Amino acid sequence: MRFLALDSSTEWCSAALSCDGEVAALERRADHRHGELLLPMVEHLLAQAGLGTQALDGVAFAAGPGAFTGLRIACGLAQGLAFARDLPVLGISSLEALAEVAGAERVVACLDARMHEVYCAAYLRRDDGWEVMREPACLPPSELEALPAGDWIGAGGGFKVYREILTARLGGALKQLLPDLRPNAYAIARLAAARFARGEAVDAAGALPLYLRDKVALTRAERAAR
Repeated sequence: MRFLALDSSTEWCSAALSCDGEVAALERRADHRHGELLLPMVEHLLAQAGLGTQALDGVAFAAGPGAFTGLRIACGLAQGLAFARDLPVLGISSLEALAEVAGAERVVACLDARMHEVYCAAYLRRDDGWEVMREPACLPPSELEALPAGDWIGAGGGFKVYREILTARLGGALKQLLPDLRPNAYAIARLAAARFARGEAVDAAGALPLYLRDKVALTRAERAAR
């Protein structure tokens, strides 16, 4: 199977092309240039493989949670590519992709959600992927629930911004912190392969971002109160 994977859920931007299990990927720090960078990455990967979009069997993208504008860019490009060729689409959790990047058996994936909150979820590796131990949520780091005992890896930028609060909340369950890890399209591609094979993809109209939070900014009064 041949499919694209897209991620613009963080300040980084990445694309990957999976061809029968072989994955090629590109990644760049984008800041606010995701819309400028993502499509050229896709075009470069396809040209490098000597393929056109007509050779694709599907498109996967990081559905979120993450940066609002970034999520819409990846979802919009996935839909555009899929509509043009009537391709199936898969939305993959950016937190699960972060767990995949961490590569451990037990992962607490945590991204900075701004506004004094984090996006967080906990995963346990299984033979066919990841079991969700804590559902993805957006919450203040001080409200994160304790985890069952075990050697958990804390992955993602949330641990960089709120290291002391999160480690205090999770106590002795954490074995190691990997705060510089982030989700990427390579991990999206790895996760998507089995799901495409199981027929879990949807048509392009059904591909939606996962925001977890509708509000994108604090008012002046809320900023002053915090």
